[in-house]
Amino acid sequence: MSGVLALVELTDGVPDRLSAESLGVARTLASSVGGVFEAVMVAPATEADAAATAAGGLGGYGVASVHLVTSDRLTAFAPAAWGAAVAGVVSASSYDVVVAPGSERATEVLAHVAARMGAVYAANVISVEPGDRWRIVRQRWAGSLLEEAWLDGEPRLLTVAPHAVPQVQPSGSTQAAVQREIADIADGDLRARVVGQDLAAADRVSLSDAKVVVGGGRGLGSADAFAMLDELAGLLGAAVGVSRVATSLGWRPHAQQIGQTGTRIAPDLYIACGISGAIQHIVGAKAAKRILVINTDPDAPIFKRASYAVIGDVHAVVPAISNEIRRVRGGG
Repeated sequence: MSGVLALVELTDGVPDRLSAESLGVARTLASSVGGVFEAVMVAPATEADAAATAAGGLGGYGVASVHLVTSDRLTAFAPAAWGAAVAGVVSASSYDVVVAPGSERATEVLAHVAARMGAVYAANVISVEPGDRWRIVRQRWAGSLLEEAWLDGEPRLLTVAPHAVPQVQPSGSTQAAVQREIADIADGDLRARVVGQDLAAADRVSLSDAKVVVGGGRGLGSADAFAMLDELAGLLGAAVGVSRVATSLGWRPHAQQIGQTGTRIAPDLYIACGISGAIQHIVGAKAAKRILVINTDPDAPIFKRASYAVIGDVHAVVPAISNEIRRVRGGG
């Protein structure tokens, strides 16, 4: 069986943003190489019914059938166990390529699949040209370098760099066929697993999906100063993000960090307050459509990426923006 297999992750019962991006790449590849276009999802047995409903909806992305792999032993995320589940599906068929989103979870899972199968694997891919040899372009060194390479061997495994390609939307009402399968999970596959999660407040806007992000860095001067960013974010329906320095100083949690080792964002507007713009942070925000920079230092590297710039003190500028929003809205 030739064709393409897409690994899909779900958030709130639908493919998450990165999966929607990678599904677009997988669908294009399926049109090029021919054969089947299928997907694989991994879920705890207790969530199988809900996952099956979501799996059927992948037909809107052009997926013909979905391998829904479950097990009573998959009660929490375990990278090796998920890798075993996906490798079982890949081994049973002769796919040309397996495409996964460039999330931390999927990247680790595909690494386990590659190790188990001795398969070739490329992460952070932004373009693929199949042929006698497959030419790929992928991001290296925090996105500061683009590497051209050949991906030889079968199956080829790759993850799609976050926010490097457009997010595709499902079309039509076609339902994918769902095949439920039981994963063979060994004790050793469960040595490393998630034992707890520190979840964000339910009413907080997701940093990875937010249309507007307000970011703060060392220039704010203290943890207390982030209150004005929280206020502005509340007025804009935005998420709050931070630089690595802000998390290292203990001002905000790592879950809010934007950057190479944090969350990569792709908002319509990113308001960067008191952030100098280290390359790792720029990588995390490079997919933003517009960037408004507020900083007292006109030579800060982030100004080179700015769509709009305010050279001034964030402690004066940010409250003034909030006050103007309230005035325009008639709130005084």
